[in-house]
Amino acid sequence: MLKPTSLTLHPAFKLNGLDFSSPEEVLNFTDTLLEEGNDQEVSVAKFIEKWLDFTEEVTVKTSGSTGKPKKITRTKQQMVNSAKATGAYFKTGSGTKALLCIPADFIAGKMMVVRAMVLGWDLHVVQPAKDALVEYDNDYDFVAMVPYQVSHSLKALPKVKKIIIGGGVISATLESQLQEIDVEAFATYGMTETITHVAVRRINGFAKSESYSALPDVKFSQDDRGCLLIHAPKISEEIVITNDLVTLKSATSFIWLGRWDNVINSGGIKIFPEKVEAKLSDAVVFPFIIASEKDETLGQRVILIYEGKESDVPDFKSAFENLEPYERPKKVYRLSRFAYTETGKIKRGAVLQVLQKYK
Repeated sequence: MLKPTSLTLHPAFKLNGLDFSSPEEVLNFTDTLLEEGNDQEVSVAKFIEKWLDFTEEVTVKTSGSTGKPKKITRTKQQMVNSAKATGAYFKTGSGTKALLCIPADFIAGKMMVVRAMVLGWDLHVVQPAKDALVEYDNDYDFVAMVPYQVSHSLKALPKVKKIIIGGGVISATLESQLQEIDVEAFATYGMTETITHVAVRRINGFAKSESYSALPDVKFSQDDRGCLLIHAPKISEEIVITNDLVTLKSATSFIWLGRWDNVINSGGIKIFPEKVEAKLSDAVVFPFIIASEKDETLGQRVILIYEGKESDVPDFKSAFENLEPYERPKKVYRLSRFAYTETGKIKRGAVLQVLQKYK
């Protein structure tokens, strides 16, 4: 069995600037957080206590954005391996000052805590607010955020050396804005099954790329559908089969195209909803998704579904001008309410089911 040693707790680990001489001191501090901390601190404390117990596994839950939420079990050794791969790729070793401003209830937040404990980081824990970075004067070496947070933190980003962005689409406008900011920005690719990211893409700077590159000890291939297969023996005993369509550049790099289960075949042209959504994301102020419906001539035609009140009648004409003719929605539907995951992602399947009831 694992014991709370240097394998799971680095001697240089700090939490909110506090040093700890032993696992017992860490646990004493988590007891305080459980009694007096905010929601985020309580979540962190509960996970640390689980991390420092004598069990070998941790159970985490998926977000449910592409299906029903489910629980997945991973060994602590696999999580340690993932943390070390991140540390090696980004060169974030002992003494790294990091900010945890994403929810600690889910794998992305938990892994920030794991990296801190395994690699010896000084982890600053704050509530996952949209402008969490803006509220504090600290400088950070490493921060993980979702696109929504990044868009509300642009002026504060220069106090960060490296930022990883995941959990949602990075719009063309946000990517353009990041070109002007002195920060190393990376988009991440991963999922709960792979213990967060297994590949990253540099968004800005001289190393900017449209391709995702593998972390150490990770390889890629494709199945017959053209979907990505992930070979990462140190974090998953089995090959991870995804529904992500990619252009495979090499065994360690790929260009992400979209979800296989979402792709639209309209008049023989394959259209990836996620790519269209990224183009529209800054012009459409309402929550929305791109989907399809049957068409006698095209087979499938592109549609847009947005969340809004009956009085909300957006003019999408100007937004659609940024799209290729075949990408432009042929019909627009409104629903009063979308279904969302606990992490704020739209449940695409649930939205389409509701639409069918009202069509």
